[in-house]
This record gives sequence, C-alpha cells and structure tokens, in this order.
Amino acid sequence: MLGDKRYNDKLSDYSQAAIDAEARAEAVFLKRFLAIDSKGFNAQELLNKDLMVRQLSVDVEERRFKEWQMPVLQNSGLHLESAEMVPRLSFDTVKDYQDYLTRLKALPLAFDQITVQMHNGIKNKLMPPQFLIEKIARQCEDIAALSLDSSPFTLPLQKFPASFSEAEKQNLSAAIRAAVVQHVAPAYQKFAVFVARDYAPHGRQDVGVWSLPDGAERYKFQVKTSTTTDMDAEQIHQLGLREVARIEAQMLATAQKLGFTDLKSFNASVLVNPDLHPKSRQEILDKYIKYTEQMEAKLPQLFGRLPKAKMVVMAVPEFSEKEASGASYNNGTPDGSRPGQVMVNTSDFAERLTLPIESTALHEGLPGHHMQISIAQELEGLPEFRKQGGYNAYVEGWALYSERLGEELGFFQDPYSYYGHLQDEMLRAIRLVVDTGLHYKKWNRQQVVDFFHDHSGIEEVDVQSETDRYIVWPGQALGYKIGQLKIVELREYATQKLGKKFDLRAFHDEVLGAGALPLDVLEQRIHAWVNTQI
Repeated sequence: MLGDKRYNDKLSDYSQAAIDAEARAEAVFLKRFLAIDSKGFNAQELLNKDLMVRQLSVDVEERRFKEWQMPVLQNSGLHLESAEMVPRLSFDTVKDYQDYLTRLKALPLAFDQITVQMHNGIKNKLMPPQFLIEKIARQCEDIAALSLDSSPFTLPLQKFPASFSEAEKQNLSAAIRAAVVQHVAPAYQKFAVFVARDYAPHGRQDVGVWSLPDGAERYKFQVKTSTTTDMDAEQIHQLGLREVARIEAQMLATAQKLGFTDLKSFNASVLVNPDLHPKSRQEILDKYIKYTEQMEAKLPQLFGRLPKAKMVVMAVPEFSEKEASGASYNNGTPDGSRPGQVMVNTSDFAERLTLPIESTALHEGLPGHHMQISIAQELEGLPEFRKQGGYNAYVEGWALYSERLGEELGFFQDPYSYYGHLQDEMLRAIRLVVDTGLHYKKWNRQQVVDFFHDHSGIEEVDVQSETDRYIVWPGQALGYKIGQLKIVELREYATQKLGKKFDLRAFHDEVLGAGALPLDVLEQRIHAWVNTQI
C-alpha cells in the first residue's frame, strides 16, 4: 500500500507462535517507551511519545479479547483481502512478479493458519453470527470458481511493462497462471468447505457482541477506541436519537418544498422515480468524477495546504461488490507512484439511487479521505506511525465534516441531491442509535432494519449491508458522527474566540496538519492554536 517493497514476497504470519511473539514485543516496547525521560522534549517529540504509548497500550489491552480467533468476516479477512490487494500492488520489475508468485504459493499456508485460529475460536465460543458465516463460504466458492482470465489473481498479467522481453512475459504468465490453478484456487475451495461444513454450524445465534465471552467489556473497549472519548454507550445512544430527530426535521422541510406532506410518501416516490436511479454502472462512476472535479476547483477557498497526491475513481471488483459498501477509499503511496483510489460499488445499479452520490464523493475523495490521508502522508518531520496512523473518529469525522463543506460552497443545487446529503448525515446519526442498540441494548437484526426504514429512505441493498457491517464491526460506526461533531464544535470555539481574526483556511490546515489524532488531543491542539492567534 505504501510503496515499501521490502516484504513483497511475504504474507502475514497467522500462526500462534507469531501472534505470541508480537504480543511479547509490544509489551517490551511499551515498557521501554514508558521508561523514557521526556524532560527537555519539544511539543512534537512529547506528542510522539504519548501517542506511541497510547497505541501500544490499546494493543496490549485488546489482546485479552483474542480477536485473532475470529479472523474472517463477510466484509474482511484473508479470503477477501488477498484478492483485493492485487490492484493495489505495483508491477514494475520482473522481481515484482516473482515476489507476487511467491506470495501466491504461500496462500495455502496462510489459510491453514487461520483455520487453526478458527478452530480455537470454536472452542472458545468466539464466533461470528451463523447467518453471516454462510456468506463467507459463498464468497470463497465464487472466487475459486472464477476463470483464469477473470480471476483477480491474474490481473497483473493483463499488462506487462514495455521493457519486459517476450520470454519474460511468457514465463511469468505461465508460472502465475499455474500458481492460481495449483495453489490459490484449491486453497479457496478447501477453506470454503471448512467454513460451510465445520465452522458455520458453531456460529452464534445472537447478533450483538454482548453474546460473546466478556461481551460487555468488549463493547466498552470498542466504544472507547473507536471514538477516542469517554462517552459511554447510553450517552451515545441518546446523542444519536437527538441527531436523528434534528436531521429528520431538515429532511421533512426539503420534502415539503418538493410538494410532499411527509417523508414516507416522499421516500416512496423516490424509489419509483426512474430519473433518480442510474441507468448503468458507468453513470455512477461519471457522477463521482463530476462531483470530484467540482470540489477540486474550489479547494483553495477552504485550504492553504493542498495534497500533491492524485486520485482516481474506480469500480469495486465484482467478486467483492455483494458485501461492499456504496463507496470506500484506498490511500495512494506517499511518493505518488500510485494515486488514491475512490472505490465505487456499481452493482445492482438500477436498484441504487443517485441522491447520495454528490455527498459521498466529497466524503471519500475531496476534501474527505483522499485529502486528509494524502496530506498526512506528505507531512515532513513526523515519524511514519504518525503519518500513517488512523484514529477512527478523526478520520471518519473529518470525512463527514467534509460533506458539510460542500453545502457551505453552494453545492447540492438539485434539491434531491441536497436531500441525499441530509440522508447521508442521517445514516451516520442512525449508526449511533443502532450500533449501541445491537451491542448494548441487545436489539435483534430486524430492529436495526426497522429503525432504518422508519427514519430514512436509504435503499434496501445498503440497509442490509450496513446492518451486517455493524454486527461484525462493533463500535466502528460510532466514529463518524462523534468525530464530525467534535470538529464542528472546535470550529465554533475558534470562531467565537478569534472573531474577525478567524481564518477558515488556517483552521482547516491546523486540523489536518499533524496527521490523524485522538479527539482529545485534537481539541488540545486547536485550543493551543487559538491561543497563538489571539
């Protein structure tokens, strides 16, 4: 991902020996960092130490939950990530291809290692919900069944560098195709059988994380690390209900301007309005590109520092689109050799709506994830763990805040697109309610689906995939709204304190100027910056 090719012939080691060795190393590092005398450190060095201690402490604490014994989910894990990794690799030299070949041949061992961990998960009752495990088996079967020409693993063979000789192209092509047939496909087939026959029968019946061993403590930990706040699940649930009510009032006002008396009738009309549904996969991509270019032209009004890295809009690979979100972002390399990628789900295009595309384009690309992550990678004088660090509430909070910047610039001229913008924010408010509902209040899956339908017109395909995502990623969905509200709060604080001296471009540069931060640290940073401006 980062363009560092030192380990390009290796896969992660999922063996218990490797997991235990990493645990010992982290404990030693934590002890060593804590022993460092910080006297005389400047502010940046002190923050480096504090953030490293914080990160290691979280890692050490998390190990008691043995998350590695649930290594695959319907939206993540070796079975998906191995295939999704391929388009993110660069293939510039013969060695790049040879390293890749070595990796393909190592896949069976990696699958065997996670199978051992999953057997341990069965023993310790660390299991995903049963109905989602069945999707994992199907995903593996589908990937194994792909023809050689359509397999994601043969993607590097479609275009060789011009400097390669014909003999090199033929030899590499033959070797990689043979590895897919002899190593990759059989590994997927074997794993699919294990998941369906031996693993799925032990899947848990309740969907909330509360039903796992130490469930309440697990969720408390996830809430703390995902939000980087001291808020508890009840506070977050109530915040979500307030935000849902506030946004719902704005949505109703928009619907009434369009001639509807209530949201139910408006949402029903949207679903059957052919003008609000894409006519092709390409139309979805074209709209993302259009809205990205619209924002790119306006960035100098909002920011002093702009990212050097380029960005492209791409379709999610078809093998993973069934469980993929509507859009996501893959960061580019720090040296700019591979651009950032906004990955757009173009499946079931006729069932999707065009309403949220303008808002989502801002979130995933500019000035959202691409801008924040690219600037972090380009910062000088920071250690790599700061440049590449990701605090969920900061990263997702910034991206959600970015959607609001489009509104401030006068975008969302189409009232339906503006409604989609509100609905995108509503989605993040709903997440506060349903994530805590699932994992703290012991809601069942249908209660989450019903809450979605009662408070939004989000298309069914997204309601279903979003619900399953919250089930397997407890706490992750809380970061968006909590992070956004903190950034808005800090902007209001700076505006009030500085009055006419407040410079929005300088504020944004300050928010983005130290890489991703825990929200409490971001607050300290902005308060300190304000004091220097007074």
